[in-house]
Amino acid sequence: MAAGKDGVWVGFDLGGTKMLASVYDASFEVIGRARKSTLNSVSPKKNLKRIAKTIDKALTEADLDRDSIRGIGIGCPGPVDMSTGVVHEAINLGWRDVKVGDWLTKKMDCPVLVVNDVDAGVYGEYRFGAARGSRCVVGIFPGTGIGGGCVYEGRILRGNRISCMEIGHVPIDPGGPSRGNGRCRTLENVSSRLAIAAAAAQAAYRGQAPHLAEHVGTEVATIRSGALSSSIASGDTVIESIVREAAEWIGNAATGLVHLLAPDTIVLGGGLVEAMPELFRNAVAESCHKNLLESYRHTYQVVTAELGDDASVLGAAAWAETEIVDRTTQVA
Repeated sequence: MAAGKDGVWVGFDLGGTKMLASVYDASFEVIGRARKSTLNSVSPKKNLKRIAKTIDKALTEADLDRDSIRGIGIGCPGPVDMSTGVVHEAINLGWRDVKVGDWLTKKMDCPVLVVNDVDAGVYGEYRFGAARGSRCVVGIFPGTGIGGGCVYEGRILRGNRISCMEIGHVPIDPGGPSRGNGRCRTLENVSSRLAIAAAAAQAAYRGQAPHLAEHVGTEVATIRSGALSSSIASGDTVIESIVREAAEWIGNAATGLVHLLAPDTIVLGGGLVEAMPELFRNAVAESCHKNLLESYRHTYQVVTAELGDDASVLGAAAWAETEIVDRTTQVA
């Protein structure tokens, strides 16, 4: 079945454990959606084939076929060459220099744009969510790691042949203990969910977080964002202090971004923020504010993301539309 003269846009979010495809009409209303698990310890080609099958499934739900697609935007973890569609490094997938764009373009017979997943999420919030109308948006998304992105005057900020804003790897606390490799600690070492979970597990083991110890245990792998939120709500004040300190480190890093980019909006997203939005927003905002030069203290707002899991998939589709329409206009 055809989708009308406007065709459809497809967004795709590739995660370490799951993948999501969404089909959008010209107004970016969802008309088809499909999910599959991401395969672990397999060749990149097997997951690329799985991506194509997931997109086909979403098209089937929309009662459409591949001929209806105007373009596909795919958000992938790790550094990405947005010009060539190469994913340079996706640690959780075991990928290095995978030509995602070329493979999917040939397979799906339509234009495919590849973008970093957090860049896609920030672009989604810029177009449709918490950062609508902003001139410059900085996004910080703490999770297993910590991703960052920036949209400046409607364009995703990128480096020379590679995505940028890897804020999780920004060095902090140079006077503190190293990571064992001679390098100072990074933001991920103190503020990612894994770092928070490790500190929370120690507190539970020592008897300082009785609710967490009783209901979740002391294994880092079982301490997820929801468990941390529940622990805090049940009175584990030590866990609240651990999370607040992690958020304050993010605020310190945001201080540098405000001084460098002067954004009007800082968007906080990801699972940790979704589970504890007020705690994160307040701690980041307060920490950032107190470390800024006076002239910058009232030039921006800190907000929490509105789109949830849809941010990256919607942002990837919208970015594909922006790029493909621009190219068509230039050719014309």
